[in-house]
Amino acid sequence: MPGIRVSVVIDAPVQTVWDVVEPVERHVDWMADAVAIRFISTQTRGVGTEFFCDTKVGPIKLVDKMTITAWEPGRVMGVRHTGVVTGTGEFTLEPAPSGGTLFTWTEKLTFPWWLGGPLGALVGGQIVMKAIWRRNLRVLKKLVESRS
Repeated sequence: MPGIRVSVVIDAPVQTVWDVVEPVERHVDWMADAVAIRFISTQTRGVGTEFFCDTKVGPIKLVDKMTITAWEPGRVMGVRHTGVVTGTGEFTLEPAPSGGTLFTWTEKLTFPWWLGGPLGALVGGQIVMKAIWRRNLRVLKKLVESRS
């Protein structure tokens, strides 16, 4: 199954973008599909951090269990999904050629049979989730640029 990839150029330095993205519990401020984040590990930053993300897309509500698998401040944050939907995801930040920050979000997800399996991943991922995540990145861009 092909992965999902969306990106945006944010008119702010990489560190400013990281400062907004780094607090995992604040992702609900810019992710329309993330309703709540509940940590299940004592740590809340870095590799090994575990949390539940209550997710809602239309009428579908899920609890996504995630573990931070990559953490390079100002560069990358990676997660493994081990809830109903499984897979991996990653945010990368890099200086944009035109200035500001190129923020890229990639996900490779596997949907359970009752959410359509591979067809659900294709339709739900490539069409529905990609549209939601593009919107999320527009909100992130506004949030970060309003702080600069």
